[in-house]
Amino acid sequence: MTSLDAVSIAILLGAVLVMAGILSSLLALRFGAPLLLVFLAIGMLAGDAGPGHIEFADVRTTYLVGSVALALILFDGGLRTRFQSIRTVLAPSMVLATIGVLLTAVITAPVAKYALDLNWTEALLVGAVVASTDAAAVFLLVHAQGLRLRPRVGATLEAESGSNDPFAVFLTLTLVELISVGHSSPVHVVMELAREAILGVVFGVIGGRLVVIALNKVALPQGLHAPFVTTAALVIFGVAQIAHASGFLAVYLAGIIIGNRPTRAHNSVVTFLDAATWLAQIVMFVLLGLLVSPQRLLSSLLPAIAVALTLMLVARPLAVMICLRPFRFNWREKIFIAWTGLRGAVAIFLASIPMLVGLSKAYLYFDVAFVVVIISLLAQGWTLGLAARRLHVALPRTDRGPRRVELDLPGQLEQQLVGYSVRPKSLYYRRGLIPSWSKPTLVIRNEQILSPAEAEPVAPGDYLYLLAPPEKAEALDRFFVDMQPPAAPDPHLLGDFMVSGEHTLDELATIYGVSVTDEDRKLTLADYFDVHLDRAPSEGATVALDTIVLVARSISGGRVNIVGLRLPEDEETKPPPTRAESLKRRLADAWSQVAGV
Repeated sequence: MTSLDAVSIAILLGAVLVMAGILSSLLALRFGAPLLLVFLAIGMLAGDAGPGHIEFADVRTTYLVGSVALALILFDGGLRTRFQSIRTVLAPSMVLATIGVLLTAVITAPVAKYALDLNWTEALLVGAVVASTDAAAVFLLVHAQGLRLRPRVGATLEAESGSNDPFAVFLTLTLVELISVGHSSPVHVVMELAREAILGVVFGVIGGRLVVIALNKVALPQGLHAPFVTTAALVIFGVAQIAHASGFLAVYLAGIIIGNRPTRAHNSVVTFLDAATWLAQIVMFVLLGLLVSPQRLLSSLLPAIAVALTLMLVARPLAVMICLRPFRFNWREKIFIAWTGLRGAVAIFLASIPMLVGLSKAYLYFDVAFVVVIISLLAQGWTLGLAARRLHVALPRTDRGPRRVELDLPGQLEQQLVGYSVRPKSLYYRRGLIPSWSKPTLVIRNEQILSPAEAEPVAPGDYLYLLAPPEKAEALDRFFVDMQPPAAPDPHLLGDFMVSGEHTLDELATIYGVSVTDEDRKLTLADYFDVHLDRAPSEGATVALDTIVLVARSISGGRVNIVGLRLPEDEETKPPPTRAESLKRRLADAWSQVAGV
C-alpha cells in the first residue's frame, strides 16, 4: 500500500505543478511576462532548494520529455506555417538557421573558454548549446505584447526559429561525441551533417504525405483525427532518429506539408495540438526547473552572465549582420532580428545532453545555459515591444480579430463552414462585401436559423455562416472586424495612371472604356480588391479588370487607398531573370512538387 500511496502522491504533485503553470500563464500574459520564466520559477520553487523540497535528478526522464515536447512544438510550428508566407524569406532564414547558429557558437566560444576555464572544444559546446533561438518564446511574447511585425521580419523570425533547432542539436551532439571520443575529422562531420539533413528531409516529406493520405482516405471515428496526427508526428520523429536522421527536421517538414494540404478535421487537429504543445511545454519547463540547483548556480553566475552578454550584444548581432548582408534587409530590421534571438527551453534541453552522456563538466553547461535563458528572457523578452516600435518594424495595432468558428463538412475537403458575429462597423455590414470565393449559407438570429434571403437585411449581432475553402478561411476575418478610418489620398497625386480607391468602377469604365458588369458598377476600387483577393490587400497586389490591371499603391486602414492603373500599352517586356533568380525559382518549384504544397 505504501508504494501505491507514493504513486498517488506523485500523480497529485505532478498535476498540481502543471495546474500552477496553467494558471500562472494568465498572470504572465496580463503583465507581458515571459511564460517560460514563470514555468521555470515554478519548477525551482518546487525543487529541493525551494519550499516544495521535491528531490528530482532524473536526467533521462527529462531528456525523454524534452525530446517529445520539442518534437511536438516543432510539428505544431510547421503545421501553422503557411508556405506562401515564408517562401520569399526561405533563403535568409536558412542561412540564419545554419551559418548563423555556427557563427554565434564560434563568436561566443572565446568568452566561454576564458570565463569558465574550458578548452576550445568545451567552449564551442557552450556556444552551440545557447546558439539557437526559441520559436515558442519569440512568438508567445509577440502575441502577449500585441505586436504586429512587418510581414518579412515576422516570416523570417518564424522560419529561422522553427528550422535552427535541428542544426543546433546536430552541432551539440557532434561536439559531445568529440569530447567523449577525443577525435573526429572534418570530413566525417560534414558527411554526418549531410546524411542527417538529407534523410531528415526524406522522412519528413514522405511521412507528411503519408499522414495526409491516411487522414483523407481512412474513415476514422469522430474525435480520433487529432490524436492520430499527434502520434503520427512522434512516429515520424522516432523513425527518423532511429535511422540516424534529423528527427527534429523531419517532424518540422512533416508539419509544413500536412498544414499546407487540405485534410479532414484540420481545425480539430490544430486545436488539439495547440493544447498538447502547451502541456508539453509546461511539463518540460517545470522538469528543467526541478533540475536546477540555486546553490550550484552561484558558483558559475558571473562567468555565465559574461557569456549571456556576449551572446546578446556581440555574437548574435554579428552573426545576423553577416548572414543578412546579401539580402535586402535594412539596418533597423537587422537590429530587431538580432535582438529577437530569445533563448528558451531548447538551450536548457540541449544542455541536458552532456548530463545524460555523463561528461565531466555536464552540470556547468546546464547551469550556464540556465543563466543565459533567464537573462535573455528578462532583458530581451520585456523589451521586445519597445524595440519593435523604436526600430519601426511594428505595424499599427488593429482591432482584435473576430472570433471565427470553423466546421468541417463530411464527404469533401474543398469547402468548410465558417461563422462570424456581424459587427456594426464591419466591412461586411457597412458595404455588404464578401469575397467571390465564399458563399453565405445561413444566419442565426435570436436562436433561429434563417436562410440569407430570409435574414435580409443582416443586422448587427447576427451570426453569419459561409462556405469557403479551408485555406482561405482566415482571409474572411477582415470583412468582420471594425473598419479603420482610411486616410484621404492627396488629390494632387491622382493623375492619369493613379486614382483613389474610393472611385467607382463605373467612373473608371467611363474614362478608360473598360467593360464592367452591371452589379459591379457601384463597387469602389477598394471594394473590388476586397472581393477578388484571397487575402488582405498589400502594396503591390494586383487584380485584373477587363484589359487593364489594378495595382494597390497604398494601404490605409486595411484597405486599398491609392490604385495604380497598368494599361495594355504599358506592358513592357520583362528582362530575362538572372541566374540567381532562376535558381531560386527552380528550387521553390522543386520543393512545391516534392512536398505537394
